[in-house]
Amino acid sequence: MDELPNFSHLLREEVQRYIKDHENDDEKVLVLKHKKILGLPAAEIAQQIVGRRKAKTKLPLYYHTKNIVYPPKLNLEQCSSEKTAQFKAQLKSGELAADLTGGFGIDSYFLSKSFKKVIYVEPDETLSQMVKHNHHVLDVINIEHQSTTAESFLNNKSHFDLLYIDPSRRSNANRKVFKFSDCTPNVVSLLPSLIEKSNSILIKASPLIDIKQGLSELSSVAKVIIVGFDNECKEVLFLIAPTKKETVIEVVDLSEHGIESFSFTLSEENQSTPSFDEPHTLLYEPTAMMLKAGAFKLMASRFNLKKVAPNTHLYTADKLVSHFPGRIFKIESFLKSDSKSVLEVLPEGQANIISRNYPLTPSQLKKKLKLKDGGEQFVIAFSGKAKKYLVLASRVK
Repeated sequence: MDELPNFSHLLREEVQRYIKDHENDDEKVLVLKHKKILGLPAAEIAQQIVGRRKAKTKLPLYYHTKNIVYPPKLNLEQCSSEKTAQFKAQLKSGELAADLTGGFGIDSYFLSKSFKKVIYVEPDETLSQMVKHNHHVLDVINIEHQSTTAESFLNNKSHFDLLYIDPSRRSNANRKVFKFSDCTPNVVSLLPSLIEKSNSILIKASPLIDIKQGLSELSSVAKVIIVGFDNECKEVLFLIAPTKKETVIEVVDLSEHGIESFSFTLSEENQSTPSFDEPHTLLYEPTAMMLKAGAFKLMASRFNLKKVAPNTHLYTADKLVSHFPGRIFKIESFLKSDSKSVLEVLPEGQANIISRNYPLTPSQLKKKLKLKDGGEQFVIAFSGKAKKYLVLASRVK
């Protein structure tokens, strides 16, 4: 396979060995200390060290594969993680798919496991060739690489089983944007072409997107999927497909114990009437993905829990509902909001602090109560329907 001159030198055996041996080095110190390493600009070597280190947790397959070449840091930050890319590749399968915003090629790689052929589309020629090399190293033979824009590519006459698009969420001034119409490419203006070319379109959005705003910009959204793990929302996906049914919102937690999911519609949430009560023995805190989804009332009825207040997204019960999507705490005692009282029950002055719909933030509470982070105990501050609470709790789940 022919390598482009702009990165073929990085594949020399001694260069690859150096990158591997120095993966934990501070790249800034390395660049300051050396102008060149093994005859190559130190900045180039530093970029590979940063990439390899980032891949260790985000892209373990790439990390453990020899001769992978890494792009600039921004491309790595914007690409999907291995976990989320694997999940997306399981949503659809078929003959032909296209990744219209190829980037570092992670999604294209995993889509190639579900489709007979995948077309990777990326206007940056250098990045496209780098990704082509990596896919070759990973023994993928069913990805076609095209260096062009999504808009130009959509002029071809093919029909696809899936079109995937992850638009850039940065403006020309390098500011973050969140509306689909402000992204590059402009998904809203492209939508008629996308729908003409495929019955299934998967659009990746920022975890910070306003879901209702996204739904107002797009048509024919069959499902919104909020994907995350380790209590962190990673991606919000909009699946566009012909349907007469109401849009389903699905929360997917890619936990180490397997995929856990929760589905609902906005009308179900709107029609739900939760019961409220003061805190019982157990407190239930939803995951970040559940909070993003906004099923605040529905969670109470689905899991037969009481909500502690209309605008406090904590739930309570005396019984354990182990399949609840979030953390569960047992209340050990109710505290007074002064440091003397709190330090009597926490003599080591250490606890994990949570604040929900409470006048003080966790850092403000920590300062007021003279506590430091850590330990097994939790101090949870929240507003109930009638009054504010400060409780000492231990984690049940």
